[in-house]
Amino acid sequence: MKNLFIVVVLFCIGCSTTQEKLPIAGYKDIRSVDGKMDTIYHTIQDFAFLNQDSMIITEKTFEDKVYVADFFFTSCPSICPKMKQQMLRVYERFYDEPQLLILSHTIDPKHDTVAVLKEYAKLLEVESSKWHFVTGDMDKIYAIAEKSYFAPAGEDEEAPGGFLHNGAFVLVDKDRRIRGVYDGTDEFQVDKLIKDIPRLIQEYEN
Repeated sequence: MKNLFIVVVLFCIGCSTTQEKLPIAGYKDIRSVDGKMDTIYHTIQDFAFLNQDSMIITEKTFEDKVYVADFFFTSCPSICPKMKQQMLRVYERFYDEPQLLILSHTIDPKHDTVAVLKEYAKLLEVESSKWHFVTGDMDKIYAIAEKSYFAPAGEDEEAPGGFLHNGAFVLVDKDRRIRGVYDGTDEFQVDKLIKDIPRLIQEYEN
């Protein structure tokens, strides 16, 4: 599972020869659409989870939005606190940018209920309209983590806190395609994410 993540992150498809556009990461397929050959890129699958306000959050919540996704759990004793401090930088930098949202999925839904996520968001002093902390069916969370975001997630007795995950921040465009993967524990990687977000938003304004 870790090797799959590494391969997907390193193998970006559709990379531009200029610096104007970010690469499109993931798999691609060449298909005939209306009699013409077209490239179909990997996209994030449909989903439905509950956020910290008990609101159902789906792919439609992010319609016409760029967003950053990650996977965490509130009792994580290892990388999650550092990830959330770095994600706070993204939140604060783009607080007034209506085209950017944040989506954090818990990988411990048994413990991380809506009430727990509500308190967690309160401690971070963030607004749910900007940053969604979501919970739901464990199997569905793990499936979207691995199949859509290429982010390993699951229970593991040997992992800190009992769950396996990485610190990836995944940048998703308005067409639900992955446009960047960044180490959310690394300040310099998050600096790059902060620089890439306006570039991605600008693509849709040209």
